[in-house]
Amino acid sequence: MFVHLLYSQLKISSLLPSNRNRSLLVHSLTKELGLLSTGKNHLAQLRILRPSPATLEDLSSYHTKDYLEFILNEKNFEGIDEYSGPSDHTEYGLEEDCPYFQGLSQYVRMIAGATLSATKALLDGQTDISICWDGGRHHAQKSQASGFCYIADCVLSILALKRSRITESDGSGRKPRILYLDLDLHFSDGVSQAFASSSSTASQVLTLSIHHASPGFFPASPLATLSDPSDPSFDPFTLSLPLCRGASNATYSRIWRIVEQVKDAFNPDYVVVQCGVDSLSGDPYGIFNWSLGDGDGSLGWCIERICSEWGCKVLLLGGGGYNSPNAARAWAYLTSIALGRKLSLETDIPDHAAFPLYAPSFILDVPAGQTQDQNTNQYLSEVEKHFANIVRVLQETTGIVF
Repeated sequence: MFVHLLYSQLKISSLLPSNRNRSLLVHSLTKELGLLSTGKNHLAQLRILRPSPATLEDLSSYHTKDYLEFILNEKNFEGIDEYSGPSDHTEYGLEEDCPYFQGLSQYVRMIAGATLSATKALLDGQTDISICWDGGRHHAQKSQASGFCYIADCVLSILALKRSRITESDGSGRKPRILYLDLDLHFSDGVSQAFASSSSTASQVLTLSIHHASPGFFPASPLATLSDPSDPSFDPFTLSLPLCRGASNATYSRIWRIVEQVKDAFNPDYVVVQCGVDSLSGDPYGIFNWSLGDGDGSLGWCIERICSEWGCKVLLLGGGGYNSPNAARAWAYLTSIALGRKLSLETDIPDHAAFPLYAPSFILDVPAGQTQDQNTNQYLSEVEKHFANIVRVLQETTGIVF
């Protein structure tokens, strides 16, 4: 088996104002931990791809002409102060959390190109797992930047998968089913809205976002609330599972049964996983108390089940994560899981240029903290009740019974 890891131009992908130099940290740690080696005895062989920038045609499959004409025109971002710029184009969302910066046009093309290259590797049958840690920009809208996200690479990837065909054993063809699973702290508004529908008929795309939602917490969206089959606007293919503060491994272990029931009822051919790590303990947001790999329900445990037990082709994307050394730890660890070479959480951080940033532990682990898990048994029972009904609706719609 081959696993494809996409390296965008690291200097360009590290320009993102909210995560300055994070890409450099992630990929340098992956290298220093020896995960780029290709020994013959390894269960999975790693192939590193250098993606081409996305073309205007690629980006136009989702984004509007006006938005692309502005954001791809490098002259609009020349001679401006770093991470600032004129405020007369707020209609494109280029303000506050999405400031102008020099190199923005290159950044947009490169991030989209990296995710689309990872997608193409799956479609071409080159691999069963593709990884693009610079991708996962799940807040970008069709005609606006939003929430640190300038390009909707997740949507572009799903659209590319959606256009493909699955060849059955008898030689017949059919449209593929794509499950989008979002593990970021924030609701996947850009992706969920892109594929939301009021129709209850079977869809090629199912989105499931697990996130925090509370009054005033970004993004404000009616779709971020707990999916309710009794709601007249309910869409069984646009699902939302919000968690309260302090969500821990125990909570994720409990809700993971729900995730897998939804997966089984939908029976996807492809799974796109947004692995935002602002949901881990130690992130500046300080809302969840999820750990990287300490037993059932941890982030690593979830990703290992997806990669080794789900039987789908998998695209792993990055996302949020504002403690950059912890993001590097997490995504390097998840890379090792995808490769079938799971590293010990006690692995020492190798001595390299970024070594001081991994103080004080200097090991790979991102452990849980002391935050109390406010996801009560009463709330989680309510979640389970809602999703039991949702799974029944999905089974009726797809005809898949397990």
